Amino acid sequence: MSAQAHPAPQAPAQDASGTWKYDAALAGRIELKWQDRWEAEGTFEAPNPTGPLATTRRGATVSPGPGAAGEKLYVMDMFPYPSGKGLHVGHPLGYLATDVLARYNRMRGKNVMHALAYDAFGLPAEQYAVQTGQHPRVTTEENIANMRRQLRRLGLGHDARRTFATTDPEFVKWTQWIFLQIFNSWYDADADGGAGKARPIAELVAQFADGSRALPGDYAGRSWEELSAREREDVLHGYRLAYVSESPVNWCPGLGTVLANEEVTPEGRSERGNFPVFQRNLKQWNMRITAYADRLIDDLDHVDWPEAVKSMQRNWIGRSTGAHVRFALTGSGGTESAPEDITVFTTRPDTLFGATYVVLAPEHPLVDRLLAEPSAAGWEPGVPEAWRGGAATPAEAVRSYRAAAAAKTPAERQEDKEKTGVFTGGYAINPVTGDRLPVFIADYVLMGYGTGAIMAVPGGDERDHEFALAFGLPIVPTVAAPEGHEGVWTGDGEVINSANERIDLNGMSVAEAKEAIIAWLERSGSGEGTTTYRLRDWLFSRQRYWGEPFPIVYDEDGTAIALPEDQLPVDLPEVDDFSPRTFPEDDLTSEPEPPLGRAADWVHVTLDLGDGPKRYRRETNTMPNWAGSSWYQLRYADPANDQAPVDTVNEAYWLGPRGQGHSGGADLYIGGVEHAVLHLLYARFWHKVLYDLGHISSFEPFHKLVNQGYIQAYAYTDERGAYVPAAEVAERVDESGESTFWYQGAQVRREYGKMGKSLKNIVTPDDMYAEYGADTFRVYEMSMGPLELSRAWETRAVVGAQRFLQRVWRLVVDEETGETVVTGGELDEATLRVLHATIAGVHEDMEAMRFNTAIAKLIVLVNHLTKEGITARAAVEPLVQLLSPFAPHIAEELWERLGHAGTITYQPLPAADESYLVAETVTCVVQVKGKVRDRLEVSPDIDPAELERLALASTGAQRTLAGAGVRKVIVRAPKLVNIVPEG
Repeated sequence: MSAQAHPAPQAPAQDASGTWKYDAALAGRIELKWQDRWEAEGTFEAPNPTGPLATTRRGATVSPGPGAAGEKLYVMDMFPYPSGKGLHVGHPLGYLATDVLARYNRMRGKNVMHALAYDAFGLPAEQYAVQTGQHPRVTTEENIANMRRQLRRLGLGHDARRTFATTDPEFVKWTQWIFLQIFNSWYDADADGGAGKARPIAELVAQFADGSRALPGDYAGRSWEELSAREREDVLHGYRLAYVSESPVNWCPGLGTVLANEEVTPEGRSERGNFPVFQRNLKQWNMRITAYADRLIDDLDHVDWPEAVKSMQRNWIGRSTGAHVRFALTGSGGTESAPEDITVFTTRPDTLFGATYVVLAPEHPLVDRLLAEPSAAGWEPGVPEAWRGGAATPAEAVRSYRAAAAAKTPAERQEDKEKTGVFTGGYAINPVTGDRLPVFIADYVLMGYGTGAIMAVPGGDERDHEFALAFGLPIVPTVAAPEGHEGVWTGDGEVINSANERIDLNGMSVAEAKEAIIAWLERSGSGEGTTTYRLRDWLFSRQRYWGEPFPIVYDEDGTAIALPEDQLPVDLPEVDDFSPRTFPEDDLTSEPEPPLGRAADWVHVTLDLGDGPKRYRRETNTMPNWAGSSWYQLRYADPANDQAPVDTVNEAYWLGPRGQGHSGGADLYIGGVEHAVLHLLYARFWHKVLYDLGHISSFEPFHKLVNQGYIQAYAYTDERGAYVPAAEVAERVDESGESTFWYQGAQVRREYGKMGKSLKNIVTPDDMYAEYGADTFRVYEMSMGPLELSRAWETRAVVGAQRFLQRVWRLVVDEETGETVVTGGELDEATLRVLHATIAGVHEDMEAMRFNTAIAKLIVLVNHLTKEGITARAAVEPLVQLLSPFAPHIAEELWERLGHAGTITYQPLPAADESYLVAETVTCVVQVKGKVRDRLEVSPDIDPAELERLALASTGAQRTLAGAGVRKVIVRAPKLVNIVPEG
């Protein structure tokens, strides 16, 4: 792709001192000049194959055909939330990495799509609205404007035509449209040869209507025609991928809203606000993400993600194979008619002979049925006092224990502590031993996992063993422990104590016993092999104002009805009070009261949905902020489309699969590992539904994922423990090399961690622009270490990046006159070797996203040219081109001064001449605290300072240092560098 020629504008004015020295002031003028020019000329506009963005202002177009498949690159950043606090220097790390890679690939001739939009619905803006009365849209738009200003000043090469906010009416419309696709779909597990896929709900209706599919449950035996409209919707609700149900939810009275599991901390508190969260049964919208559990696990094999993230997703979904086992319930005397069987799920059916009691979660529905049995009216003779919980009857014991359990969070119930529980008065029959097992309730069993009931095997499970000891219950081991082992054995071994006249597992391995007992359970009708999942359906309701309204209304019978597409978007109404009603933190009787419920004229509406005007009630919950971020990867590809979320041709071009086993999706996605479960899982689910329904060609949203590390910082506290301004702290080094830190004449203590206003150690991009310029900031952040590792911010070290750019500047510009000093002529052998080694090394590092070592190689080249006094065009032009992705403003300015009319953005990168790459090298060992952490191939006559830079930038050193500071570096060029970290 060639650059379009344009007249050269006026160069920035010289420095106020009368020189052309590259300092922050001159850098700022250069940067603003080129940012304005990029914006005016649409430099970073990427053409689509079709639609409004098919051409760019520079005249670029692209073919949608197969021949173009290898010429595009779709680079994405994780959705930023526009915070009112603005950015600190840690935030742009991922944005810079994607920008550097995008710029590099444009210079390699690829059509690169790189854009940034804003995840604008969110609780912080709503909480600010509650506090101040200012509409959250005003707050959000102000925050977006500030963030856009900060990022523009950084020189990011985004296609501005593709930006949007999730609060934009057009984006809301298509978010609501996608919700309706999910609502109007069901998951056919038998489709695609048993692989399963989503299908339109109309196809399910047709199957019920023609009798090819029998009606389920209470409607079995009836025909579709016999059902009322309400009954039909009741049937379909059991299949829809988006549905309303009354089920256990995480209720947070302090926030006045319900939360998804992922929004609750391990301590059982809300991520936002740190309020207690309790389990309650409430009617809420859910997404049937569990239907996709197997595909969400199996398709991880088709994406290029960090293994740690894949493991987190697999663990969250929690696929377990085992068996459902049915235990027949009886009352205390063993003669009453059982309410029904207790079904448990176990991954160890081979231990069934060792089950000596059964435990139900306190919320289990069978508990209420047991309380209705005669056995609940009084304790049978011989029931131990420890089982009774100090109560006069089983019913009283259960009610008291349930109340205590309800006041605990899930995390508190799972803590490793003394086990508690009470006997229900009922018994269950072990299907293999025939023994009558007491049925307890205990808070260490959760309704949200498995079936909410367990068969307790105290001889093979630590928690069951602790409970059995506390309550005096039998302990029967079923797997022989290794000789000398004490305590519970949970591992493999020979099966023991597991035989009756119908089946004998003794002597088998655990695997053999599992297979045998599952077959027996299925033959006897006492159970069946099955697979279960920890994953639960996605809770999709929020009792908030600032979110997407549901495109749903309810008729007089309470039936949920989807609005037609021509009535989208459903906009938020104006309200006087933006807050959901909150309650005291421990109010367990409270009920959600969404703020939208107060907008009576909006809630109660007359609509004509095809059968004449009728009164309807709108849904007053809103969608969670995960909704917009679950599909924005598609909208970037076609943001101006008013007929669909994305045109199929544009989607196939930017996100389509490439080759066997390739998932499709964005080519590169960079963001924090904190989104490994929440956002990524939800986006994958929405993407797969749209794929199943034929709207898109890719079955995964993001093909390659990279998690960037974090930029952390030092903070300082005085003798009172109060934080002092980090920028005003001075370091003193004593004769032994030890460092101490001082503030206003008093010694202070240094700590290491995150940046924050309360820690008085925040450094903002604005500070960097003012003191050094954006290009210096960019080079420093990219040179700090490997992208995936965290690193320590050190403002005083930024000057090194500035000095590097100043040396580059002086190779082209005379600081006194501003004249270009580049000369002609050929390069000597030594310079050619350094130049082509740099070209080859930078290409190799950029392909592997080793930006820090690429910069280190450029520094080596600049130092060589500076030392040898070489300003020849043959060396300087390739340098400027290779520098351009990292420091684009100074590169553009120097490229123009070198006599080129067009932007450097699309100039082809130089290629290395292989004949100059064969050079004698030696291996330099890089040590950290005396231990070998890396090896470098370097020139025998390498300058010690250059060797030190390469060693500090090496992957092994950076990984070992993990952001720690460096006390000293011992260089024994060319074969040894020993790095001594601080502390």
